[in-house]
Amino acid sequence: MDPDWNEVNRIVYPPHPVPPPKTTIPVPGQGPPTIPGGGLGGVASGLLGVGPQGVAPILPNLNLQPTSGTEYPPRPTALAFDTSAELLWTGDTRGCVNSFYSRDLQRYTAFKTHTNPHGGPVRQFLFHEKGVIALSGQTVHMASRRGPAMWNISDEGMKDMKCMSFTSKGTAEILVAGWQDTMFVVDVNKGEITKKLPAEHHYSIIKKSRVLCAATRTGQVDLLDPVTFKIIKSWQAHSAFINDMDAQTDFIVTCGGSFKQQGPIQYMLDSFINVYDLKNMTALSPLPFTPLAAYVRLHPRMSTTTLVTSQHGQMHLLDIMNPNTTSVRYASIPPSAYVNLFEIAPSGRALAMGDTDRKIYLWGSPNDGIYFTDMRLPLHIPEPEQPPPDIDWNNDTPLNMIGMPYYREQLLSALPVDIISDVGAPPLQFDNTYLNTLQHTTEGFWYGKNTRGTRPNQIEDTRALMESRKPVPPKFLHERYRESSDGATEEGSHDDGRQSSADFTPDDAIESLKPAPPEMYMPLEIKYSKFGVDDFDFRFYNKSQYSGLQNHIPNSYANSLIQVMNYTPLLRNMALQHVATSCLDQSCLLCEFGFLFDMLQKAEGATCHATNMFKTITSEFQAEQSHLIEEDYVFNEAPANKPNSKIQRLNKALLERFSKEYQSITPVSTALERDVLRLPNDAPLHELTSRMLCTKTVLNVSCPTCKAGTTKPDKMSTVDLVYPSQKASGQRSRAPKPTFSMALKMSAEKDVLTKGWCAGCRKHKDIKNRNDVETVAAVLAINTQIINDDQKKLWATPGWLPEEIGIVIGQNSVHCFEGDDLKLHLRRGAHDITVYSLVGMVVNIQRPRRPHLVAMVNVAHSDPVPSAESKWHLFNDFRVRRVSTAEALTFNEAWKWPSVLMYQVKAANNRSNVEWKNNLDTSILYRDLSLHPYEKSYRLLDQETEKPGPNTIVALDTEYVSLKDQELQINSSGGMETIRPMWLALGRVSVIRGYGELEGTAFIDDWITIREPVVDYLTKYSGITASDLDVRTSRHTLVPLKTAYKKIWVLLNLGCVFLGHGLKQDFRVMDIQIPAAQIIDTQKIYYRPERKRLLSLSLLSLLVLRKKIQENSHDSIEDSLTALQLYRKYEEYVDAGLWERELDNIYARGKAINWNAKNDDTVSIQKTGTPPLLAAQAAGVATRPTTPTRSTGSTSVPSSTQGVGGGEQGGPTPSVSTSAFGVTPAFTPSRGRLTGSPMPRGKGGSN
Repeated sequence: MDPDWNEVNRIVYPPHPVPPPKTTIPVPGQGPPTIPGGGLGGVASGLLGVGPQGVAPILPNLNLQPTSGTEYPPRPTALAFDTSAELLWTGDTRGCVNSFYSRDLQRYTAFKTHTNPHGGPVRQFLFHEKGVIALSGQTVHMASRRGPAMWNISDEGMKDMKCMSFTSKGTAEILVAGWQDTMFVVDVNKGEITKKLPAEHHYSIIKKSRVLCAATRTGQVDLLDPVTFKIIKSWQAHSAFINDMDAQTDFIVTCGGSFKQQGPIQYMLDSFINVYDLKNMTALSPLPFTPLAAYVRLHPRMSTTTLVTSQHGQMHLLDIMNPNTTSVRYASIPPSAYVNLFEIAPSGRALAMGDTDRKIYLWGSPNDGIYFTDMRLPLHIPEPEQPPPDIDWNNDTPLNMIGMPYYREQLLSALPVDIISDVGAPPLQFDNTYLNTLQHTTEGFWYGKNTRGTRPNQIEDTRALMESRKPVPPKFLHERYRESSDGATEEGSHDDGRQSSADFTPDDAIESLKPAPPEMYMPLEIKYSKFGVDDFDFRFYNKSQYSGLQNHIPNSYANSLIQVMNYTPLLRNMALQHVATSCLDQSCLLCEFGFLFDMLQKAEGATCHATNMFKTITSEFQAEQSHLIEEDYVFNEAPANKPNSKIQRLNKALLERFSKEYQSITPVSTALERDVLRLPNDAPLHELTSRMLCTKTVLNVSCPTCKAGTTKPDKMSTVDLVYPSQKASGQRSRAPKPTFSMALKMSAEKDVLTKGWCAGCRKHKDIKNRNDVETVAAVLAINTQIINDDQKKLWATPGWLPEEIGIVIGQNSVHCFEGDDLKLHLRRGAHDITVYSLVGMVVNIQRPRRPHLVAMVNVAHSDPVPSAESKWHLFNDFRVRRVSTAEALTFNEAWKWPSVLMYQVKAANNRSNVEWKNNLDTSILYRDLSLHPYEKSYRLLDQETEKPGPNTIVALDTEYVSLKDQELQINSSGGMETIRPMWLALGRVSVIRGYGELEGTAFIDDWITIREPVVDYLTKYSGITASDLDVRTSRHTLVPLKTAYKKIWVLLNLGCVFLGHGLKQDFRVMDIQIPAAQIIDTQKIYYRPERKRLLSLSLLSLLVLRKKIQENSHDSIEDSLTALQLYRKYEEYVDAGLWERELDNIYARGKAINWNAKNDDTVSIQKTGTPPLLAAQAAGVATRPTTPTRSTGSTSVPSSTQGVGGGEQGGPTPSVSTSAFGVTPAFTPSRGRLTGSPMPRGKGGSN
């Protein structure tokens, strides 16, 4: 203990005054007993009566309960520091709990653990990530740190509980014991008692270390197995009782009492501390403590250091390995009081103690800083009430500075409700281009041509005009489904009297010329119902075959740039060729773009989200380029910096990363790229990459006077546009009209003067800098760098941006052509002109509060078949619609101008390199990353005999955790409205074989490393605890998200069919798009649309397979195996011609048990979880479904299952050949030969 440790604060309990006692405590027998060496006095039970662990009183005949008609202040009986917040918790004799914040001990929360007057005092606290657990004599109570109760458990077997501890399942389960013959196992997440166990001894204290260390009421220490709770070792620590005990890592320390030989007192405290070694299961030499040890704690930071205190407040800091060195401190305890509570903070920087005078003392070192825990959760502190403002009152102060006084009569300002006052109409909005054409008269008037089509002095109803422009959001899908069920509209129809956003804009209606941004350019907000984001009608905003991107996630400002890159064939080919290799670099952005580009292609118009890619961008650019990161997305909130400049910097950073990552590993194929760029096959990869993404230049730095200069090779991934001057050089001369080609030439050559040192002239002067362009990138990315009004006016010039440009590299110069000049040079053929096509652009939509970015893309250049006309599409997040060429290339200086342009060599248009699909690297499926070769729950695929291919069925299930809680608000009607749903992340993914001799055996069972902070492990639904995903404590092999994702992506592109239950949510959390033809969803197979109820997996398992699953928690291997068995049963029913009857039977039986599998008592199966594969085989456990296998034949999905896939489009499920995994499929009984129902109905039936 540091020399400067001292008392820093104290409080008197309770925090609020309590009426004084009316009478004294009646003590039968003799006067206050004493203990030699410092007696306990009349308050002995404060130390050994009801302490923080509820230890036995020294004097059995001491009555501490007041007689009838008395009232005493409650005294603290439990004390503990929170492990996750800066809180000190206390419990008292009346079952009340109080918490105090930080070193100032400000009162934070207060609540009661029970209402029973005989419920007893609070005896112990445990801390969970979601709240605090308080133990009383007859109840276990859990509440959030803010006070509201989460659950309260009581049982007739709970008579005198004293202690509790977490078990081997981490914070998901606790063991509760006491001076009674029964122990209870409680599921913390569910708030239920899961087991009742016989107790071999009565326990007073339980501490968790390597094992559960339990102190009995007779002075014995038992070591309990944390799984079975059986005694594995015992020591007799003290002859009479154990007053306090602590356990950490390898040591147990105890202090207690022994029997006396003579005198009226039967017990006395021992003058030593017992120490036990858990690692070697032996007792070590006791530590002497002559002041008589009352409480002992192991230091949380120093494993061999222990802190001991006497009942009078004398504290010693002892070293277990060197007991001769000690540090002594004294607490200021009144002579009439004794220490009855003692605790040290998890940080080791504070300790607290309580005495029998109801005082709580806080100790620490002010110089080193006092805090309770290292991992502190943010606390919700109520805002202090603001005092009314002071008003400087004088003769000029207006009366309305003071609020209205109380009144009894109706005020004059209370107008009758039948009086309607119409406020002023909004003013007319004029186009800026119209205002620029107005002419000024000498009389001071402005006049111009009437372009509005109205007559003189005609009034326009601007309010009605604005109301008609307001967008109406689409209805939720469940509302549309309800209407279709009621016959209001046809199912799937979007005709609800509102304008759809997919209508094509004709050439004569250019929305970009309007004075304000029209609705199709405005940012969109996703609305959430109680069914989550899947209930939102994205198809209302996109009826095309091109997929949009959701915008409710951080960094979604980059959606527009992603769409432009996706429809640039060379960039898309690069990403797909790279991701198909064996690259497993977790920081590889090119891989993430390859995953995303492939998903957008497979989605075929369905809305996607780029969560995984944005996570990688955040982690990679967090340190070096944090200005590119958007920490969180809030709709319509002003960003920290302009997205216009942010997207340009991101464009440059991404292209530079692509260039490096593409060279890191040899791509699958580069034949198409070499052909486009006319490079030989032996050209190195870095040259190919440079030609595709980099413009190579030679920087010439020279002095205009002495002509001395230097040259240096350089390259640039993006071109920052420089604009030619529009001012005339002479008084009478007129500046040439600037064109886009002129600006591009100036930007590439960068012929400028800068200040610098000339070695020849030996002075600072203007130095000439010029780039000599050697090669121009095949993907020419241009950042427009628009910063002033003149540049905006230039872009607003009709036809200023060409769809095609031609570039000629000459000697020390570059020449650019467009329009008629380009056509003329192409006809002549005198120069080697490289023609570039405008693929797309990121467009800035200027709004008063938050600028918005959209993408304009000519998808005709990326379609497999060339098109004779342009196909410009607007990509506004998840709104996708066809627009005219004039609309796409028209800009408005007031609110619309481009930020990023993407040109590509015309020779690469409509060319996709699909060689990666035929040369996909599948080594990841056969690579074992497990660190525990003998404790695996899966068996890898055999590279020789098991090769997944088209129509191979694999069963999949995932578990996930929550990174952010959902956000709710109360709307004007008083209902709850979801602002943002829960943000989920993949925690575990399991895939099992669907065919073969090992059918039902997992070959993938990956637990995911999560780098973001987890707010809720959803253990009740996922079976995942904090220790499972912690690399320090997990018994599983943790893999990065990319490794697990790539395995599923490889199976997808091999043509495998994914089978599962409710796969839509799994794929959404995984951020992958699976075509409908590759999905078999048992949730949709076992579904009657007219019943309007989806059946859960646990219910179907009970009703169809006659087994219970998910009793304690979810297990992804068990769930995927159950889905596979359900599909096999479905095949049996269809082949036997009994499917419709059995489905009706399943719904009838489900309704009989109220759709809850727990309500059926006809099945009693012990859940064993997922056993290790090798252990299961050794025990003879079947690792495949019980359906017998066929000898010949093949299986195909019947036509009645068409459209049951998990995709938005639906579609037939593919046939499955007998060659899948090299083994024949499962047996199906022939129609008409069945001797009984394929589903047993009684208890004695079997699958």
